[in-house]
Amino acid sequence: MIFGEKLKTERSKKGWSQEELAAKLYVSRQSVSKWENGQNYPGIEIIIKISDLFEVTIDELLRSDEELTKKVIQESRQLAYPRLKFTVDVLFLAGAALLVIKLVVLLLNKFASTDIALIGGSFLWNFGPLVLMIGAGVASDTLKKKYKQD
Repeated sequence: MIFGEKLKTERSKKGWSQEELAAKLYVSRQSVSKWENGQNYPGIEIIIKISDLFEVTIDELLRSDEELTKKVIQESRQLAYPRLKFTVDVLFLAGAALLVIKLVVLLLNKFASTDIALIGGSFLWNFGPLVLMIGAGVASDTLKKKYKQD
């Protein structure tokens, strides 16, 4: 049984009209009609609400329709991508900030006759920004390829 048929069957068991179900899900009656006719699919949030309303598992709803399963998987990828991308961007910016700090300290030492020591040893200051920036760049490219493929 495909999702639309399952939805219509469960709605009928409860004795609800499309309008009543739509009100419970906070969507339009036309949305419910399109879901039941297979013209469109609900998002994951609505699928969870449907699961709760009809007291069926999400697995029962998803496995009934391969196209809906693919849509939910794609949606979850799109939700995960921005969070991971943000983390990678923060790492890149941390590397860039360390590099700027290092350059400012080196310029002050050279032109302002100051003697500011770089804390953390030379390895951290020499290679830390580079490692962070290159690592974040590689991770960003990997994420882009992973989450953009179908």
